[in-house]
Amino acid sequence: MKPINIGLLGLGTVGSGTAQVLYRNAAEIERRTGRKIRLFMAADRRSDIDTADFDPDTVLTDDAFAVVAHPEVDIVVELIGGSTIAKDLILKAIENGKHVVTANKKLLAEYGNEIFAAAEKRDVMVMFEAAVAGGIPIIKVLREGLAANRIQWIAGIINGTSNFILSEMRDKGSDFADVLAEAQQLGYAEADPTFDIEGHDAGHKITIMAALAFGIPLSFDHCYLEGISHLDGKDIRYAEELGYRVKLLGITRRTAQGIELRVHPTLIPEKRLLANVNGVMNAVWVHADMVGSTLHYGAGAGALPTASAVVADIVDLSRLITSDAGTRVPHLAFQPSQVANIPILPMDEVVSSYYLRVQAADESGVLASITRILADEKISIEALIQKGVWHSDEKAEIVILTHSAQEKHIKAAIAAIENLSCVSRPVVMIRMESFHISR
Repeated sequence: MKPINIGLLGLGTVGSGTAQVLYRNAAEIERRTGRKIRLFMAADRRSDIDTADFDPDTVLTDDAFAVVAHPEVDIVVELIGGSTIAKDLILKAIENGKHVVTANKKLLAEYGNEIFAAAEKRDVMVMFEAAVAGGIPIIKVLREGLAANRIQWIAGIINGTSNFILSEMRDKGSDFADVLAEAQQLGYAEADPTFDIEGHDAGHKITIMAALAFGIPLSFDHCYLEGISHLDGKDIRYAEELGYRVKLLGITRRTAQGIELRVHPTLIPEKRLLANVNGVMNAVWVHADMVGSTLHYGAGAGALPTASAVVADIVDLSRLITSDAGTRVPHLAFQPSQVANIPILPMDEVVSSYYLRVQAADESGVLASITRILADEKISIEALIQKGVWHSDEKAEIVILTHSAQEKHIKAAIAAIENLSCVSRPVVMIRMESFHISR
Protein backbone atom coordinates (compact mmCIF):
# COMPACT_ATOMS: atom_id res chain seq x y z
CA MET A 1 0.00 0.00 0.00
CA LYS A 2 1.24 3.49 -0.88
CA PRO A 3 2.88 5.31 2.06
CA ILE A 4 1.23 8.37 3.57
CA ASN A 5 3.47 11.38 2.99
CA ILE A 6 3.56 14.04 5.70
CA GLY A 7 4.46 17.67 5.09
CA LEU A 8 5.49 19.30 8.37
CA LEU A 9 5.40 23.07 8.87
CA GLY A 10 7.54 24.22 11.79
CA LEU A 11 10.39 22.38 13.49
CA GLY A 12 10.23 24.02 16.89
CA THR A 13 9.67 22.12 20.13
CA VAL A 14 6.52 20.27 19.05
CA GLY A 15 7.52 20.01 15.39
CA SER A 16 10.84 18.35 16.24
CA GLY A 17 9.03 16.11 18.70
CA THR A 18 6.59 15.05 15.98
CA ALA A 19 9.45 14.22 13.60
CA GLN A 20 11.05 12.13 16.36
CA VAL A 21 7.86 10.21 17.13
CA LEU A 22 7.26 9.44 13.45
CA TYR A 23 10.84 8.17 13.06
CA ARG A 24 11.36 6.36 16.37
CA ASN A 25 7.96 4.66 16.42
CA ALA A 26 7.62 4.09 12.66
CA ALA A 27 7.28 0.32 13.00
CA GLU A 28 4.67 0.53 15.76
CA ILE A 29 2.67 3.10 13.79
CA GLU A 30 2.78 0.93 10.66
CA ARG A 31 1.52 -2.04 12.68
CA ARG A 32 -1.51 0.02 13.70
CA THR A 33 -2.30 1.54 10.32
CA GLY A 34 -1.25 -1.17 7.90
CA ARG A 35 0.75 1.30 5.87
CA LYS A 36 3.94 3.34 6.17
CA ILE A 37 3.66 6.91 7.38
CA ARG A 38 6.75 8.94 6.60
CA LEU A 39 7.90 12.49 7.07
CA PHE A 40 8.31 13.36 3.42
CA MET A 41 9.00 17.09 3.68
CA ALA A 42 9.53 19.65 6.45
CA ALA A 43 9.78 23.44 6.43
CA ASP A 44 11.52 25.77 8.87
CA ARG A 45 13.29 29.09 8.43
CA ARG A 46 16.25 28.05 10.60
CA SER A 47 19.20 26.21 9.10
CA ASP A 48 20.58 24.69 12.34
CA ILE A 49 17.86 22.10 13.01
CA ASP A 50 19.09 18.93 14.73
CA THR A 51 17.86 16.16 12.43
CA ALA A 52 19.54 13.21 14.18
CA ASP A 53 16.15 11.65 15.04
CA PHE A 54 14.50 12.48 11.70
CA ASP A 55 13.90 10.22 8.74
CA PRO A 56 17.11 10.74 6.72
CA ASP A 57 15.09 10.89 3.50
CA THR A 58 13.06 13.90 4.67
CA VAL A 59 13.31 16.88 2.32
CA LEU A 60 14.07 20.07 4.29
CA THR A 61 13.14 23.51 2.99
CA ASP A 62 12.68 27.06 4.24
CA ASP A 63 9.59 27.55 2.03
CA ALA A 64 6.43 26.43 3.81
CA PHE A 65 4.25 27.18 0.79
CA ALA A 66 6.32 24.69 -1.22
CA VAL A 67 5.23 22.01 1.24
CA VAL A 68 1.49 22.73 0.98
CA ALA A 69 1.78 22.82 -2.81
CA HIS A 70 3.83 19.63 -3.26
CA PRO A 71 1.77 17.02 -5.17
CA GLU A 72 3.18 14.09 -3.16
CA VAL A 73 2.23 15.49 0.27
CA ASP A 74 -0.95 13.86 1.58
CA ILE A 75 -1.25 15.44 5.03
CA VAL A 76 -0.01 18.89 6.06
CA VAL A 77 0.90 19.24 9.74
CA GLU A 78 0.89 22.89 10.86
CA LEU A 79 2.97 23.56 13.99
CA ILE A 80 4.02 27.15 13.34
CA GLY A 81 1.43 28.75 15.63
CA GLY A 82 -0.17 32.16 15.50
CA SER A 83 -3.04 33.26 13.29
CA THR A 84 -1.41 35.01 10.34
CA ILE A 85 0.91 32.92 8.15
CA ALA A 86 -0.44 29.72 9.69
CA LYS A 87 -3.96 30.61 8.57
CA ASP A 88 -2.79 31.32 5.02
CA LEU A 89 -0.89 28.02 4.88
CA ILE A 90 -3.80 25.93 6.18
CA LEU A 91 -6.30 27.52 3.80
CA LYS A 92 -3.88 26.98 0.89
CA ALA A 93 -3.35 23.35 1.90
CA ILE A 94 -7.12 22.83 2.00
CA GLU A 95 -7.50 24.54 -1.39
CA ASN A 96 -4.89 22.10 -2.73
CA GLY A 97 -6.90 19.13 -1.41
CA LYS A 98 -4.58 18.30 1.49
CA HIS A 99 -5.79 17.00 4.82
CA VAL A 100 -4.54 19.04 7.79
CA VAL A 101 -3.38 18.36 11.34
CA THR A 102 -2.80 21.36 13.60
CA ALA A 103 -2.04 22.12 17.25
CA ASN A 104 -2.98 25.78 16.79
CA LYS A 105 -5.69 26.55 19.37
CA LYS A 106 -5.54 30.31 18.77
CA LEU A 107 -6.12 29.90 15.05
CA LEU A 108 -9.00 27.45 15.51
CA ALA A 109 -10.72 29.40 18.29
CA GLU A 110 -10.62 32.62 16.26
CA TYR A 111 -10.92 31.37 12.64
CA GLY A 112 -12.03 27.74 12.95
CA ASN A 113 -15.51 28.36 11.54
CA GLU A 114 -13.95 29.64 8.30
CA ILE A 115 -11.35 26.87 8.18
CA PHE A 116 -13.81 24.03 8.78
CA ALA A 117 -16.22 25.44 6.18
CA ALA A 118 -13.39 25.49 3.61
CA ALA A 119 -12.44 21.91 4.51
CA GLU A 120 -16.02 20.67 4.14
CA LYS A 121 -16.24 22.32 0.74
CA ARG A 122 -13.10 20.47 -0.44
CA ASP A 123 -14.01 17.18 1.33
CA VAL A 124 -10.82 17.18 3.38
CA MET A 125 -10.35 16.78 7.12
CA VAL A 126 -8.80 19.07 9.71
CA MET A 127 -7.70 17.30 12.91
CA PHE A 128 -6.70 19.17 16.06
CA GLU A 129 -6.29 16.86 19.07
CA ALA A 130 -3.07 18.59 20.14
CA ALA A 131 -4.76 22.01 20.23
CA VAL A 132 -6.28 21.36 23.66
CA ALA A 133 -4.56 19.89 26.74
CA GLY A 134 -1.46 18.51 24.97
CA GLY A 135 -1.24 14.76 25.49
CA ILE A 136 -4.75 14.35 26.97
CA PRO A 137 -7.04 13.00 24.20
CA ILE A 138 -9.95 15.25 25.20
CA ILE A 139 -10.94 16.20 21.63
CA LYS A 140 -11.53 12.55 20.75
CA VAL A 141 -13.48 12.10 23.97
CA LEU A 142 -15.80 15.00 23.13
CA ARG A 143 -16.16 14.23 19.41
CA GLU A 144 -16.53 10.46 19.70
CA GLY A 145 -16.30 8.93 23.17
CA LEU A 146 -19.26 10.91 24.57
CA ALA A 147 -21.33 10.96 21.38
CA ALA A 148 -24.23 9.20 23.15
CA ASN A 149 -24.42 11.91 25.80
CA ARG A 150 -25.90 15.34 26.28
CA ILE A 151 -22.95 17.13 27.81
CA GLN A 152 -23.93 19.47 30.64
CA TRP A 153 -20.69 21.17 31.62
CA ILE A 154 -16.92 21.15 31.30
CA ALA A 155 -14.43 22.58 33.78
CA GLY A 156 -10.74 22.45 32.98
CA ILE A 157 -7.31 23.32 34.32
CA ILE A 158 -5.96 23.85 30.83
CA ASN A 159 -2.99 26.17 31.25
CA GLY A 160 0.04 24.64 32.94
CA THR A 161 1.84 27.94 33.54
CA SER A 162 -1.00 29.41 35.59
CA ASN A 163 -1.54 26.15 37.44
CA PHE A 164 2.15 26.01 38.38
CA ILE A 165 2.03 29.58 39.70
CA LEU A 166 -1.09 29.00 41.79
CA SER A 167 0.26 25.70 43.14
CA GLU A 168 3.50 27.37 44.21
CA MET A 169 1.68 30.33 45.77
CA ARG A 170 -0.32 27.90 47.90
CA ASP A 171 2.53 25.53 48.79
CA LYS A 172 5.17 28.16 49.57
CA GLY A 173 3.07 31.15 50.57
CA SER A 174 4.88 33.18 47.89
CA ASP A 175 3.60 36.27 46.10
CA PHE A 176 2.54 36.15 42.45
CA ALA A 177 5.51 38.15 41.14
CA ASP A 178 8.06 35.88 42.84
CA VAL A 179 6.49 32.68 41.53
CA LEU A 180 6.15 34.12 38.03
CA ALA A 181 9.89 34.85 38.02
CA GLU A 182 10.55 31.26 39.13
CA ALA A 183 8.27 29.91 36.38
CA GLN A 184 10.20 31.95 33.81
CA GLN A 185 13.54 30.64 35.09
CA LEU A 186 12.24 27.06 34.84
CA GLY A 187 10.95 27.60 31.30
CA TYR A 188 7.28 27.19 32.28
CA ALA A 189 6.46 30.83 31.48
CA GLU A 190 7.45 32.96 28.51
CA ALA A 191 9.39 36.22 28.85
CA ASP A 192 6.03 37.87 28.07
CA PRO A 193 3.61 35.60 29.97
CA THR A 194 0.44 37.57 29.17
CA PHE A 195 -1.06 34.90 26.90
CA ASP A 196 -0.95 32.36 29.75
CA ILE A 197 -1.52 34.33 32.93
CA GLU A 198 -4.32 36.54 31.61
CA GLY A 199 -6.45 33.62 30.42
CA HIS A 200 -6.11 33.88 26.63
CA ASP A 201 -4.62 30.40 26.17
CA ALA A 202 -7.28 28.78 28.37
CA GLY A 203 -9.95 30.84 26.59
CA HIS A 204 -8.97 29.45 23.20
CA LYS A 205 -9.11 25.90 24.56
CA ILE A 206 -12.45 26.18 26.37
CA THR A 207 -13.93 27.82 23.25
CA ILE A 208 -13.01 24.76 21.19
CA MET A 209 -14.37 22.37 23.82
CA ALA A 210 -17.64 24.31 24.11
CA ALA A 211 -18.22 24.02 20.36
CA LEU A 212 -17.65 20.25 20.50
CA ALA A 213 -19.77 19.78 23.62
CA PHE A 214 -22.82 21.80 22.66
CA GLY A 215 -22.84 21.93 18.86
CA ILE A 216 -22.31 25.69 18.62
CA PRO A 217 -20.02 27.75 16.40
CA LEU A 218 -16.60 28.66 17.75
CA SER A 219 -17.23 31.87 19.71
CA PHE A 220 -13.98 33.08 21.24
CA ASP A 221 -15.01 36.73 20.92
CA HIS A 222 -17.79 36.02 23.47
CA CYS A 223 -15.55 34.17 25.96
CA TYR A 224 -15.04 36.00 29.27
CA LEU A 225 -11.35 36.18 30.22
CA GLU A 226 -9.88 36.99 33.63
CA GLY A 227 -6.34 36.02 34.58
CA ILE A 228 -4.41 35.46 37.79
CA SER A 229 -1.98 38.40 37.90
CA HIS A 230 -4.19 40.35 40.32
CA LEU A 231 -4.40 37.56 42.92
CA ASP A 232 -2.99 38.19 46.37
CA GLY A 233 -1.26 35.44 48.33
CA LYS A 234 -3.50 36.10 51.33
CA ASP A 235 -6.58 35.15 49.30
CA ILE A 236 -4.96 31.82 48.44
CA ARG A 237 -4.34 31.29 52.18
CA TYR A 238 -7.82 32.38 53.27
CA ALA A 239 -9.37 30.05 50.69
CA GLU A 240 -7.28 27.23 52.14
CA GLU A 241 -8.55 28.02 55.65
CA LEU A 242 -12.10 27.72 54.34
CA GLY A 243 -11.44 24.37 52.65
CA TYR A 244 -10.94 25.59 49.07
CA ARG A 245 -8.16 25.75 46.48
CA VAL A 246 -7.84 28.51 43.88
CA LYS A 247 -7.40 27.37 40.27
CA LEU A 248 -7.59 29.14 36.91
CA LEU A 249 -10.48 27.31 35.26
CA GLY A 250 -12.00 27.29 31.83
CA ILE A 251 -15.72 26.66 32.36
CA THR A 252 -18.50 26.09 29.88
CA ARG A 253 -22.01 25.09 30.90
CA ARG A 254 -25.34 24.52 29.19
CA THR A 255 -28.21 26.45 30.84
CA ALA A 256 -31.80 27.17 29.91
CA GLN A 257 -30.81 30.76 29.08
CA GLY A 258 -27.74 29.97 26.98
CA ILE A 259 -24.14 28.78 27.16
CA GLU A 260 -21.67 29.94 29.79
CA LEU A 261 -18.17 30.43 28.36
CA ARG A 262 -15.65 31.81 30.83
CA VAL A 263 -12.09 31.70 32.16
CA HIS A 264 -11.23 33.05 35.61
CA PRO A 265 -9.67 32.14 38.96
CA THR A 266 -12.08 29.90 40.84
CA LEU A 267 -12.38 28.52 44.37
CA ILE A 268 -12.95 24.74 44.29
CA PRO A 269 -13.61 22.56 47.35
CA GLU A 270 -10.33 20.89 48.28
CA LYS A 271 -11.98 17.45 48.26
CA ARG A 272 -12.61 17.65 44.51
CA LEU A 273 -10.07 15.80 42.37
CA LEU A 274 -9.75 18.86 40.16
CA ALA A 275 -8.58 20.91 43.15
CA ASN A 276 -5.66 18.51 43.60
CA VAL A 277 -4.20 18.86 40.10
CA ASN A 278 -0.93 20.67 40.76
CA GLY A 279 2.18 21.97 39.02
CA VAL A 280 2.10 22.16 35.24
CA MET A 281 -0.37 19.28 34.83
CA ASN A 282 -3.75 19.70 33.11
CA ALA A 283 -7.12 18.12 33.80
CA VAL A 284 -10.53 18.36 32.15
CA TRP A 285 -13.69 17.43 34.07
CA VAL A 286 -16.69 16.63 31.89
CA HIS A 287 -20.21 16.03 33.19
CA ALA A 288 -22.78 14.41 30.88
CA ASP A 289 -26.25 12.98 31.36
CA MET A 290 -25.57 9.29 30.66
CA VAL A 291 -22.00 8.66 31.78
CA GLY A 292 -21.98 11.15 34.66
CA SER A 293 -18.61 12.72 35.47
CA THR A 294 -15.28 11.82 33.87
CA LEU A 295 -11.91 13.38 34.68
CA HIS A 296 -9.12 13.44 32.09
CA TYR A 297 -5.65 14.15 33.50
CA GLY A 298 -2.17 14.41 32.04
CA ALA A 299 0.58 16.53 30.56
CA GLY A 300 -0.91 19.57 28.88
CA ALA A 301 2.24 20.63 27.05
CA GLY A 302 5.76 19.53 26.19
CA ALA A 303 7.40 18.26 23.03
CA LEU A 304 6.59 14.56 23.19
CA PRO A 305 3.16 14.62 24.91
CA THR A 306 1.91 17.15 22.35
CA ALA A 307 3.64 15.33 19.49
CA SER A 308 1.89 12.16 20.65
CA ALA A 309 -1.46 13.88 20.06
CA VAL A 310 -0.31 15.20 16.66
CA VAL A 311 0.75 11.74 15.50
CA ALA A 312 -2.49 10.22 16.82
CA ASP A 313 -4.34 12.57 14.46
CA ILE A 314 -2.05 11.53 11.59
CA VAL A 315 -2.82 7.87 12.34
CA ASP A 316 -6.57 8.59 12.37
CA LEU A 317 -6.31 10.44 9.08
CA SER A 318 -4.33 7.62 7.47
CA ARG A 319 -7.20 5.24 8.29
CA LEU A 320 -9.86 7.61 6.97
CA ILE A 321 -8.08 9.13 4.01
CA THR A 322 -9.93 7.01 1.45
CA SER A 323 -13.29 7.07 3.24
CA ASP A 324 -16.40 8.77 1.97
CA ALA A 325 -16.75 12.29 3.40
CA GLY A 326 -20.27 11.57 4.63
CA THR A 327 -19.08 8.82 6.98
CA ARG A 328 -16.46 10.88 8.79
CA VAL A 329 -16.89 12.42 12.24
CA PRO A 330 -17.80 16.10 11.70
CA HIS A 331 -15.13 18.62 12.64
CA LEU A 332 -17.21 20.07 15.49
CA ALA A 333 -18.79 16.71 16.44
CA PHE A 334 -22.26 17.67 15.18
CA GLN A 335 -23.41 17.61 11.58
CA PRO A 336 -22.76 21.05 10.05
CA SER A 337 -26.48 21.59 9.42
CA GLN A 338 -27.16 20.93 13.11
CA VAL A 339 -24.71 23.46 14.56
CA ALA A 340 -26.93 25.87 16.52
CA ASN A 341 -26.43 29.55 17.29
CA ILE A 342 -27.22 29.26 21.00
CA PRO A 343 -26.48 32.55 22.75
CA ILE A 344 -23.39 32.90 24.94
CA LEU A 345 -24.42 34.36 28.30
CA PRO A 346 -22.84 37.66 29.35
CA MET A 347 -21.11 37.42 32.73
CA ASP A 348 -23.77 39.55 34.42
CA GLU A 349 -26.25 36.74 33.76
CA VAL A 350 -24.04 33.91 35.06
CA VAL A 351 -25.01 32.33 38.38
CA SER A 352 -22.16 31.35 40.70
CA SER A 353 -21.08 31.54 44.32
CA TYR A 354 -18.53 34.11 45.44
CA TYR A 355 -15.60 34.78 47.76
CA LEU A 356 -15.47 38.40 48.94
CA ARG A 357 -12.71 40.03 51.00
CA VAL A 358 -13.52 43.40 52.51
CA GLN A 359 -11.01 45.64 54.27
CA ALA A 360 -12.77 48.01 56.65
CA ALA A 361 -12.35 50.03 59.82
CA ASP A 362 -12.50 47.95 63.00
CA GLU A 363 -15.61 49.59 64.48
CA SER A 364 -19.10 48.59 65.49
CA GLY A 365 -21.78 48.32 62.84
CA VAL A 366 -19.46 47.52 59.93
CA LEU A 367 -20.43 43.88 59.63
CA ALA A 368 -24.11 44.72 59.99
CA SER A 369 -23.86 47.25 57.14
CA ILE A 370 -22.17 44.76 54.85
CA THR A 371 -24.62 41.94 55.57
CA ARG A 372 -27.56 44.33 55.06
CA ILE A 373 -26.28 45.29 51.61
CA LEU A 374 -25.94 41.62 50.67
CA ALA A 375 -29.47 40.92 51.94
CA ASP A 376 -30.84 43.83 49.90
CA GLU A 377 -29.45 42.10 46.78
CA LYS A 378 -30.94 38.78 48.01
CA ILE A 379 -27.45 37.29 48.47
CA SER A 380 -27.20 34.79 51.31
CA ILE A 381 -23.99 34.03 53.22
CA GLU A 382 -22.53 30.52 53.43
CA ALA A 383 -19.53 31.33 55.65
CA LEU A 384 -17.84 34.37 57.16
CA ILE A 385 -14.55 34.89 58.95
CA GLN A 386 -13.08 38.07 60.41
CA LYS A 387 -9.32 38.34 60.68
CA GLY A 388 -7.97 39.81 63.90
CA VAL A 389 -6.58 43.34 64.21
CA TRP A 390 -3.29 43.57 66.13
CA HIS A 391 -2.66 47.32 65.97
CA SER A 392 -5.08 50.20 66.31
CA ASP A 393 -4.12 51.63 62.90
CA GLU A 394 -4.82 48.39 61.05
CA LYS A 395 -7.99 47.63 59.13
CA ALA A 396 -10.14 44.59 59.76
CA GLU A 397 -10.49 42.01 57.01
CA ILE A 398 -13.81 40.27 56.54
CA VAL A 399 -13.96 37.23 54.28
CA ILE A 400 -17.38 36.12 53.06
CA LEU A 401 -18.46 33.09 51.05
CA THR A 402 -21.88 33.51 49.43
CA HIS A 403 -24.44 31.05 48.20
CA SER A 404 -25.37 31.10 44.51
CA ALA A 405 -26.24 34.50 43.10
CA GLN A 406 -26.44 36.19 39.73
CA GLU A 407 -23.27 38.12 39.00
CA LYS A 408 -25.01 41.43 38.39
CA HIS A 409 -26.38 41.31 41.95
CA ILE A 410 -22.90 40.57 43.35
CA LYS A 411 -21.47 43.52 41.41
CA ALA A 412 -24.22 45.80 42.70
CA ALA A 413 -23.53 44.67 46.28
CA ILE A 414 -19.78 45.22 45.86
CA ALA A 415 -20.35 48.75 44.54
CA ALA A 416 -22.56 49.54 47.55
CA ILE A 417 -20.04 48.04 50.01
CA GLU A 418 -17.19 50.05 48.48
CA ASN A 419 -19.27 53.22 48.98
CA LEU A 420 -19.36 52.69 52.75
CA SER A 421 -17.14 55.23 54.51
CA CYS A 422 -15.69 52.48 56.69
CA VAL A 423 -14.40 50.44 53.69
CA SER A 424 -10.90 51.49 52.72
CA ARG A 425 -10.03 49.46 49.61
CA PRO A 426 -11.78 47.81 46.66
CA VAL A 427 -13.51 44.55 47.54
CA VAL A 428 -11.69 41.43 46.30
CA MET A 429 -14.05 39.08 44.48
CA ILE A 430 -13.25 35.53 43.29
CA ARG A 431 -15.89 33.22 41.87
CA MET A 432 -16.51 29.89 43.58
CA GLU A 433 -17.81 26.63 42.10
CA SER A 434 -18.83 23.55 44.11
CA PHE A 435 -19.70 21.45 41.01
CA HIS A 436 -22.60 19.65 42.61
CA ILE A 437 -23.19 16.42 40.71
CA SER A 438 -26.69 15.64 39.40
CA ARG A 439 -27.83 12.99 36.96
